[in-house]
Amino acid sequence: MKWRDADFKNGIEKIKAVLIYGQDAGLVDEYSDMAIEKLGIAKDCLFALDSDELREKQDALFAEACSPSMFGDRKMVMISNAGDSDAKLIADLVTHSGLCATVVITAGDLRTGGGLRTLFEGADDLAALACFSDDAKTLTTLIRNELSASAGIHQITPDAMEYMVAHLGGDRGITRGFLAKIALYVDDKRIVELSDVEKCLPDTGAADMDDFLYSLTAGHIQQTMRALDRLFYDNKESNMLIRMLIMHFKKLQNAVVNGQLPRLFWKVEDKFKRAMKIWPESEITNVLIRLNELERQLRTTGMPAEILMRDFALKLSLRAAKLSTKRRN
Repeated sequence: MKWRDADFKNGIEKIKAVLIYGQDAGLVDEYSDMAIEKLGIAKDCLFALDSDELREKQDALFAEACSPSMFGDRKMVMISNAGDSDAKLIADLVTHSGLCATVVITAGDLRTGGGLRTLFEGADDLAALACFSDDAKTLTTLIRNELSASAGIHQITPDAMEYMVAHLGGDRGITRGFLAKIALYVDDKRIVELSDVEKCLPDTGAADMDDFLYSLTAGHIQQTMRALDRLFYDNKESNMLIRMLIMHFKKLQNAVVNGQLPRLFWKVEDKFKRAMKIWPESEITNVLIRLNELERQLRTTGMPAEILMRDFALKLSLRAAKLSTKRRN
């Protein structure tokens, strides 16, 4: 069955297994943590593994999932970063007659009709919860609620809100982290202004991130690599950079397909329009596939993340430069 937020909060204690998936990796993590908390899972009653370990640890997985806790406590099995290629093994697990544990599966964006979604959406004792990126409306509500609840901040100037909405929203974890920082910065002033947000940018990397994203999609190779240097100098992790790239190209994909601009901060609007002219839908789709593959490589190959990220950024900016030249000709 398909779930929404309220279904998850009210039904997680009654369900056999749940698939939590979507483009907002931070929100996926948030719901998986919520499942552990709501079910009261003790540390020694949680068996967690990545999808890359499924075949290697299949026997251990089924043994943990199908054996009761020694002291009668509730157990959970959590499989992270699953894909449709894992659907058969996961189906065998969640339909096993001896299943004793609640099973939580987390995944990125999954296609409609794929193996995992078909399995979890089509059964009454299984559920699928989609985690979509916040749009302007839900993000505005989140910003107001978070700042009000955590810091008693009830005033946000319109330009500050516009800037935050334009730069946040693709990853709930990143959004909450930024809001915690801005609340500490504002402190007793109890009002968030644009200057406050801009002064906090070095902590979030938003200025350098914008430079990196838009230089890359425009095919400005040297500027792309300099911006990436600054992000690594500020200790930005490659996984976070990949998430931001995925968010950026998904936003670009939606704009190209629908022919409509998303809500953007005015400083980057022209750059986004240029990117729409350079990147056709087929090329964007290929980039998203390559980004998912890069994310897998970071988890499995053991190669230095920074080297993989630099190689990817260089090749992608070269491709953008070629597409830009082709468009002009």
